[in-house]
Amino acid sequence: MKTAPPIRVIDSHTAGEPTRTVIEGFPDLLGGEVSGQRRVLQERFDAYRSATLNEPRGHDVLVGALLCPSPRSDCLTGVIFFNNTGYLGMCGHGLIGVVATLRHLGRLEPGRCRIDTPVGVVEATLEADGRVALTNVEAYRAARDVVVDVPGHGPVRGDVAWGGNWFFLVRDHGEVLDLSRVARLSDLTQRIRAAVNAQGYPDVDHVELFGPPGSPENHSRNFVMCPGGAYDRSPCGTGTSAKLACLAADGALDEGVVWRQEGILGTHFEAWYRWADRTRGTIHPHLSGRAFIMAEAVLWQEVDDPFAWGIRAEAEAVEPR
Repeated sequence: MKTAPPIRVIDSHTAGEPTRTVIEGFPDLLGGEVSGQRRVLQERFDAYRSATLNEPRGHDVLVGALLCPSPRSDCLTGVIFFNNTGYLGMCGHGLIGVVATLRHLGRLEPGRCRIDTPVGVVEATLEADGRVALTNVEAYRAARDVVVDVPGHGPVRGDVAWGGNWFFLVRDHGEVLDLSRVARLSDLTQRIRAAVNAQGYPDVDHVELFGPPGSPENHSRNFVMCPGGAYDRSPCGTGTSAKLACLAADGALDEGVVWRQEGILGTHFEAWYRWADRTRGTIHPHLSGRAFIMAEAVLWQEVDDPFAWGIRAEAEAVEPR
């Protein structure tokens, strides 16, 4: 016997970071604005998120993307992003994965489309070779040169910026950004996040370290700690958007000039920006990358399975309401 209808998913990865797109099997979220649908999912049906992404079916690195209806007639679909511990505003690598999934399903041909997210509409262009170019939601820097004291490390200086999620971006950290040092970098960035939150920026849930690139073709390498304790395998689309906002604010990158952002795996996104409002310091970030389809699956939940709704912390809801 099954406890719920099967959940159909398609897995992809973008520059090494996985996305699990939910095609069907989640409950009706009552329509309306995508932000409202996300609230219904979070408040009433959060166990579906856990069942889809948490162990034993998933793992901490997975990002979920639920296709949902959009009330906007000019949008192909809505999408709600979530991870092992909660919900995201936008997700750059995830949206590229969604576009690749829609192409795989035969719902999208090369060309331009608009996709509705809880934080705004994103424009995507699918190229014939499978690459995807995005125009993200507006990005901006909220605070410059914020200094926080990190226990066990000392003072760290960085910028607070919005790129579809909230980031603390750090240039001078004294660390080598190499895959062999992931455990050390993960520990440090989680301590930085706690210090930033305690110092008056409770919405910051991503920390992004920058350093020299591994390839001379790229401009920078980053290491991004995501909510939930997993690091981003890709160069992070919303993090790259936040970086562009800081570069624009500092006059360090001209409008329309390509910035090649390298991630911890050596993969990269190409990015550039246009000013949305110079007075307010807001930009329209543009970035491009490629996603690859990895698997199609149907997730089942047997009635006597103690982990039918995933392995969760005690504070999480046990059953959907």
